[in-house]
Parts: sequence; structure tokens; C-alpha cells
Amino acid sequence: MKIAVIGLGVLGASTARALALAGAEVTVFERSAPLAGTSGTSFAWTNSHSKDPRAYHDLNVAGMAEHAELAGPGGDWLARTGNLEWAEDAAGAERLAASVAQLTERDYPVEWITPQRARELVPDLRVPEGVRDIAFYPTEGHVFPALLVARLWGEARERGAELRCPVEVRAVSEVEGGARVESTAGTEDFDAVVLATGRWSEALTASAGHRVPMADPDAAGSATVGLLGFTRPLPTRLDRVLTTPRLNVRPDGGGRLIVQGLDLDAQADPAAPPSPDGELAATLCARLTDLLAGTEGARLESLRVGQRSMPADGLTVAGFLGERGTVYVLATHSGITLGPLLGRLAAREVVAGEQQDVLAGFRPQRLVGRSDLPPLRPARFAGQQ
Repeated sequence: MKIAVIGLGVLGASTARALALAGAEVTVFERSAPLAGTSGTSFAWTNSHSKDPRAYHDLNVAGMAEHAELAGPGGDWLARTGNLEWAEDAAGAERLAASVAQLTERDYPVEWITPQRARELVPDLRVPEGVRDIAFYPTEGHVFPALLVARLWGEARERGAELRCPVEVRAVSEVEGGARVESTAGTEDFDAVVLATGRWSEALTASAGHRVPMADPDAAGSATVGLLGFTRPLPTRLDRVLTTPRLNVRPDGGGRLIVQGLDLDAQADPAAPPSPDGELAATLCARLTDLLAGTEGARLESLRVGQRSMPADGLTVAGFLGERGTVYVLATHSGITLGPLLGRLAAREVVAGEQQDVLAGFRPQRLVGRSDLPPLRPARFAGQQ
């Protein structure tokens, strides 16, 4: 089969790899550069927290397992070193206890540990006074998106996949016997097209006659936007994820850290990116110093506004748009956690025509043409994002 994939983020690279492994002739269209969309501005935490309904939780757990299997013993893009989380007030403690209880009921690996044990796992950790119980999620971790895309796209390229970049796809459509791609490079027909265009999915699905509504990625202070700070190299010891009431932190390689304060996301505006040495940056750095020894004097190299890819109901979209079965769409807020899994499942549906039961509740038809969905609630507390 001759198949086009639109977009070269994590989802696009994963799909291209899986299609190429299945023997398809793959052409990837990318309008600017690999990782230029949401994949390049993601906290990239692999987890299944607050992922409801149960089918969505289970899908994310399967996504975590897919990462582990793909990485094997030497995957340099995956750090499966766990996550630590705690609460600092009564309301937070109640939320965390309820979340841990639900995850335990779902057989999700989580345990309560002491501050002393937490400091054994993270020697430079500063646990606030009064915190007695810390939730540890041993199978969670984080991904280095550029290294993951390098692995996925490298294997696709080795099997003949072709990249056309920079080429902007303006429309896709179903045609007799296949699908058509109209781009700045011309018009070309394929046996099938897979859309992996993240927050730009609504426009392209509309061009195919089956509009899948997405949450507005440009709405300041909404669920789709968030601040990510990238520090300069720091002499602190951290090899895992921390999701705490005031700051989320993970390593970014070379001594750098990524920091995120969910309450500060209310001030995130893609039209007005904040300065890396302004007030918001200073707040993030001060919170970092409170959390980890060795970060005194921390400065940010950049402070970016991430724009999340979120279908209008907050859940993953995966499936064919029309009855012809030639235009397939993938869109999800959990692109890092689900990327390798969704790419493999999509390839099986496109190439082999084998419906994947785990995707049954995530078909685009539930959303096509809808305009009555309420705005999504932003994540403002640890573990929600």
C-alpha cells in the first residue's frame, strides 16, 4: 500500500514506523520541521493519572507497556524511573488519597513511602515540613521526545519511508480507490492517509468532510495551554519525575530540568510568550530552589508556552473518518504516553484492516460535526495534567 502520514511528531513518527514495518510505501508530509508542534513542548511524563473513563485509563496503561517493550534494555529516550507526589494541605491530601485509592483499585502500581525513603530516591529532595506520606509510582517515567522521534523515524526511514519537508498539506479528501493529498508541493493520490497533525487536526478533518472539533489551542489560560521552563545546567541530583503542589519537575538531559507550575498556567498566552528572565520565570526558579538542593541561583534558558492537542471532549481520537476507510485520524492529549501504541494499532487497522477493540471507544464519529461541547477544565493540581 501507498500511504501518506501528515505530521512528524511522536504520533506521526510512530505511525510511519509501524506502517513501514508492515510493508507499506510511506510518505510523510511535515510543514515546518520534525517536533515543531506539541511534541516539542511537552512535559513528556508517561503515566495514567486522572485518565477517565476506565477505557482511557487502560489505554494509557497499555501505552506505558508499549514504551517499555519498545525500549527494551537500551532505549535512551525512555527513563522509567518513577514519579513522586505529595500534598501540602487538607484538600490536596484528600484529592491525592482518592486518586491513590482509585489507582490501587485498578491494580496500577503505587505505594505510600516516607520522606526519608523519598530522599533516598532523590538525594537532593527538600520535602516540606508536615508532609508525612508520599505517593510513589514506580512504573511511571519521562520521555526525551527528540530521542524518541529519532528512534521511530530512523527505523521508518531505514525501511524506505520518505520525508517531504517543508511541505504544508492544505486539504485531504476521499477519492475513488483511495485518498488525495493537496499540498504546497502539488496534488497526489494514495491508498490511504493518516492524519497525525495534533492541534491542527480540526482544519484537515474538515477538509475531508468530517470535522473533528478540537479544543482551541490558542485560548489564553485554557486547558490547552501551559508554561514550560527549561533551566540551564544545574548541579542537582534528579533522575525521576516530581509532581508536587507547587512545581512539577523532570530531567531534560545534561543537567537541565523542565519545570512546570500548573497554577501559573492561568497566565499562559501563546500570543504573548513570557520572558525567560521575567516574573513568571523567577517564580518557577524560586519554587525549584525550595524543592531541590543544588538549584540555588537557577536561571531559565527558555520559558515556552506549550499548546496541547486536545479533542473537544478531552479523549483520544483514533479511527477512519468516512465509510471508505481511506482517511484515518489520530489526535490525543496523551500523545507522549500513547504514541508508540497508537501508531502500531493504527497501522494494523489501515494496512491489515483489523479493527483493534481497545480503540472502540475512541472513534472520531462521536465528535464529528459537534459544536455543543463545554470548554475543558484546565489542570491546576498535581497529577491532573
